[in-house]
Amino acid sequence: MRKIRFLTVCLLAAFLLTACGQQKTSQKNTNSGAEDAMQFPIATSFGTTKKSGTIKVALETDTPFSGIFSDELADSTTEAKLAQFGSESLFDTDNSYNITDSGPAKFSLDRQAKTITITIKKGVKWSDGKQVVAKDVEYAYEVIANRATNSAHYTSSLQDVVGLKAYHDGQAKTISGIEMPDGENGRKVVIHFLAMHPGMLKTGNGYFWESAVPYHYLKNVPFKKLKTSYQIRQKPLYFGPYRVKSMVTGQSVTWVPNKYYWRGMPSLSKIVISIISPKSVATAIKQKTYDVIEVVNSQWSQIKKQKGYKFVANIPLSYTYLGFKLGTWDAKTSQVKMNKKTKMANKSLRQAIGYAMNVTEIERKYTSGLTFRIKTLIPAEYGDYYNDSLDGYPYSPKKAEELLDKAGYKRKKGEKYRRDPQGHKLTIHLAAMTRDSSQVKIINNYIKMWRKIGLHVTLTSGSLMEFNTFYSLLFSDDSQVDMFIAGWSLNDEPSQNGIYGSGTQYNLGRFATDKNTKLINEMDSEKSFNLNYRIKVFKEWQEYMQDQAYVIPLTSSYRIMAINKNLLNYSLESSQENNNHPLWYKVGFKK
Repeated sequence: MRKIRFLTVCLLAAFLLTACGQQKTSQKNTNSGAEDAMQFPIATSFGTTKKSGTIKVALETDTPFSGIFSDELADSTTEAKLAQFGSESLFDTDNSYNITDSGPAKFSLDRQAKTITITIKKGVKWSDGKQVVAKDVEYAYEVIANRATNSAHYTSSLQDVVGLKAYHDGQAKTISGIEMPDGENGRKVVIHFLAMHPGMLKTGNGYFWESAVPYHYLKNVPFKKLKTSYQIRQKPLYFGPYRVKSMVTGQSVTWVPNKYYWRGMPSLSKIVISIISPKSVATAIKQKTYDVIEVVNSQWSQIKKQKGYKFVANIPLSYTYLGFKLGTWDAKTSQVKMNKKTKMANKSLRQAIGYAMNVTEIERKYTSGLTFRIKTLIPAEYGDYYNDSLDGYPYSPKKAEELLDKAGYKRKKGEKYRRDPQGHKLTIHLAAMTRDSSQVKIINNYIKMWRKIGLHVTLTSGSLMEFNTFYSLLFSDDSQVDMFIAGWSLNDEPSQNGIYGSGTQYNLGRFATDKNTKLINEMDSEKSFNLNYRIKVFKEWQEYMQDQAYVIPLTSSYRIMAINKNLLNYSLESSQENNNHPLWYKVGFKK
């Protein structure tokens, strides 16, 4: 989708939860959609482009965007997609996600000294013409770690930067582990760590930040006002290929070339990204409203023969999951606080809920296999880290009922629904988001499956929720939510600390056990510089998570992009889309 900036993009891949199509042609329980997607290339044609042209890009969401143009303060894929034309990582990568020196900054790691050194290239400039300097790198850490910003990106993994926790806790005015040998206006930064981790050579590892923040532009804005400031919401600075020219609040953003861009002038003269309801995607493709638009999988049969587009596809590092609320977030300690007395604390109950979901059947029926059930929380795209011996939670209502019976969830005579083991009536509140016009059908299908095994499940607030409300309830640990269906867009480096560790707000289920912490620490430990050992730990973690069912993996999807047939150089390859800037710097119309 785009470059990984730790968790800015790691959160909220709600787009994967595709809904039920209404066309009769999409109601067949086939795998034809997946068969189509497997034939598509991962990129358009490549070639020399014109130095002009305007394109329209679709941003699929059912709610106005908040427009937080800051990697350090934004939480969602919506914000990431909005910013993709100007936002740029400090580092380029190859197709295996290894950091290279071809990007805006050079990178070196000294395992023995427990440091990384970042050297920003001369000529890498913000869109106001100012050179990106060492202070801009340090300031990004200050924005994340200062309590006044309340950034969700402050996690236990980043606390390995020496002095970051002391700064966060107000015990120090500076971050002692960030050294600028040539001063704040120099281009070199040395970051000291308490420990080194095997993923540090790859982007998205979570142990150091990969973006910079324009200190000269923001230094007079109080930390507590940054998120709502004019500089962040209306006129952000980036050092990527395009800059913000104008925006219609909550609806669209217009980008034009950054004349100071260090790689040179990009091809396009204007990019307009605007929101569109997922319900309208098929219609927009038929009418050729956009030059770049992601296909909603349930609508594939309606547009598969559309002319004027080049379809490119891949399976991104993303998945949806069913999560259970098992505790709360303690802001004082920046730790998850698990409550073993919560409604969803019983492992058998969680497992039964997973076995009662007919994921494969419902996805084949409505997406023809473009969306498919996954078995573990580590996608197969991670290669050797994936535990292919696990089966996840295939549909088995018999097993679900046996688990509930054995755990004491039984019906009283004449009652439709089961009670909890103490004999109390049990109602489980599910939070889920809106999607296209038939989303409610797929969610109601799952509710129906759960009711068949005797569980009374109802929707939180009585209906599907829009994006912002949904995540507001999850982050605030609202008592109206017992379980929820959400998704991740994942980092290139497979460490799980940033999403399932005890020290991250993104652990939305709020589970924290000694064994989970031990396994997550081990997968990123010194021992795990031995790849075979690390793979072993990852597989053990997947087995543990399957058994405990704190989070039940649901689906992954083929992603199909419809690209104007006259555009060149658009690619879903890892080295392009995950760094973002090589992609949009190159995209343009054929001569």
